[in-house]
Amino acid sequence: MDKYSGKNVVITGGGSGMGFALAKLLVDGGARVVITGRSQDTLDAARERLGENAVAVQGDVSSLPDLDALATRVKDELGTIEALFVNAGIAPPTPFESMTEEMYDELFAINVKGAYFTVHKLAPLLSTGAGVVFTTSAANVIGMLDASVYAAGKAALRSMARSFSRELLPRGIRVNAISPGPIDTGVLEHTMSKEAAEQFKAERVADNPMRRFGTTEEIAVAAAFLAFDATYTAGAELAVDGGFTQL
Repeated sequence: MDKYSGKNVVITGGGSGMGFALAKLLVDGGARVVITGRSQDTLDAARERLGENAVAVQGDVSSLPDLDALATRVKDELGTIEALFVNAGIAPPTPFESMTEEMYDELFAINVKGAYFTVHKLAPLLSTGAGVVFTTSAANVIGMLDASVYAAGKAALRSMARSFSRELLPRGIRVNAISPGPIDTGVLEHTMSKEAAEQFKAERVADNPMRRFGTTEEIAVAAAFLAFDATYTAGAELAVDGGFTQL
């Protein structure tokens, strides 16, 4: 299948989870993809699985010099790009009572500043008709425990999708957002104990109208739709959450 043949794509946070699933979908469809991330080992493993149509660039989106280097590499490797997926982010449990200034600054530096300047630095490479997709979260529209700073950052991205749409539509570039609900990415097991992860998952499943977690592949299909197929959609946020925020 060559649905994405001839398409050049950048995915921040593309070495694992939802970003990797999206990269695989697009590479399998014929696209050339640049993925980014902070862990070289993770990127190397992803690049090996994705094959020769993928390029892995190590970097931190909260660092403007790293983003400048990314833009240079993308220009050298791809020239122009047809899609940009602003997916890099962190989501550590952040209870209100134990929040520190350092934790707050890190969350906003990566999730908000990083997203803003990813678009800022790569916008000159976006072709006419290109699609930009932010990864927001169900947390930006509902109150969730231990997620106040994370949720605020994701709400900022929702706003950016609207503002950047106004900025970039004169160039024919659409900006939208995808809002995942509970998705089984495997990250919970790395950020909390096994028992806590199991309890968290059980609670989320019980609250979800579909009574299950979503898959990274389901997110990938929806994100690709916004970037390539939703040609009369701008400034929108697509909820892919099993009805969690809708029902």
